[in-house]
Amino acid sequence: MDNAGFEAALNARVEDMLDACTKCGACFTACPITGGAGIADADPQEVISGVLDIVRLGQGPEVSQKWAKACMLSGECIKACDYGVNPRFLLAMARLAMTNAAQELPDRRKNGVQYFRKLGEDVGILSKLQLSDAALERLGQRPTHRGGSPERTDLPDVVFYTGCNVLKTPHIALLCLDIMDRLGTDYQVMGGPTHCCGVSQLRHGDTETSSRFAARTIEKLAQSKTGQVLAWCPSCFVQFSENMLPTFERAGQDKPFDMTPFMRFLHSQLDLLRPQLNERVEMTVALHRHPGVAGVMEAAEELLRAVPGIRIVKLDVPAVGLQSVNLATLPAYKKELQLKELEAAKAAGVDALVAVYHSDHRELCAHERDWPFKIVNVLEIVGESMGLRQDDHYKHLKIKQDVDSIIADSTDLLKQHGVNLDTARKVIVGGMLADQPLPLQGAR
Repeated sequence: MDNAGFEAALNARVEDMLDACTKCGACFTACPITGGAGIADADPQEVISGVLDIVRLGQGPEVSQKWAKACMLSGECIKACDYGVNPRFLLAMARLAMTNAAQELPDRRKNGVQYFRKLGEDVGILSKLQLSDAALERLGQRPTHRGGSPERTDLPDVVFYTGCNVLKTPHIALLCLDIMDRLGTDYQVMGGPTHCCGVSQLRHGDTETSSRFAARTIEKLAQSKTGQVLAWCPSCFVQFSENMLPTFERAGQDKPFDMTPFMRFLHSQLDLLRPQLNERVEMTVALHRHPGVAGVMEAAEELLRAVPGIRIVKLDVPAVGLQSVNLATLPAYKKELQLKELEAAKAAGVDALVAVYHSDHRELCAHERDWPFKIVNVLEIVGESMGLRQDDHYKHLKIKQDVDSIIADSTDLLKQHGVNLDTARKVIVGGMLADQPLPLQGAR
């Protein structure tokens, strides 16, 4: 499908939602971040009317712009609508319209290219700081030295789609594979920048490149016997399930696959999983929650409850956003929420604060240095009960908080992969140590 066809289908979807929207304001009322955005007292009907103006014209009332820009993709607005509208999608289209009105296409495309190149560099270097060629290949990434295992020629039952950024914290993705191996799941891994979902290009207002990247990846992901794609990344899940796949379908294309969040897939396998949860894990834990993809947090909690020895306490803190990285729309509010959660976890006396997504882990893990509990991923606990372990090299390195110490610790792998030291330093500083929204408590 060419760009004109994609744009026409996207515009048709938008028009359908604009026509269906009654401007009742229920989506705004349900939104959990209006207080944090400083617009809780705004009239809901006026705000949503303004959003529709922005979608149509590229401009609208300031309060409507604030709401669109502050969206963290919590998804509560979707549940609140009784008229078949996806307000989260409309807010994405409002942000797209504002970006298009503010910048010409060459500038938007340049910004998208720069972001994509930085993403690729960060993912590539940070994964090579931690992984051997064999582990990189297992995660579907091209090894430094060509050769290795031949690619399979038959179709897998399912595709496991990592997305890009989980490769910065590869122990999480490797645990996904370990657990699927134990369950007997026949899968093929796809992901990384060569399998881009196009979300960053869409955010920067380059719909042509976004749709082209997404179309290539969709073609690759469709190569399975069952038409099932298990998605790790919530951003990729929203990009495909709400933005891209419905638009391609609207253009007359067949739906190539069903996409299922990995946590929901693992929960669906709980009867097979329970007999393998043999080791007791004596811990009191709290789950770090983001509600943006329906059913994922509930699935994660049920998986934790299935582990013998685990006791779960619920912290009295708001659960908002798609994942931690999406809270960056309101930086001060994000820091406030993270500090409240750490303080609540300490007050509850937990042994571990348990995150699900990779961006949550990247942003929180170094706080383990300063607080009396661990920061772990839910799959680390499930894996421990199954006798599976993957070392969290990312946390080990980030807690050092010193680029020279991190380089020294990773020297052998850097040499093995032929990584330029200046590039490694740049990525460690900007892509790891700077990825710390709530500062640590001081010198170690």
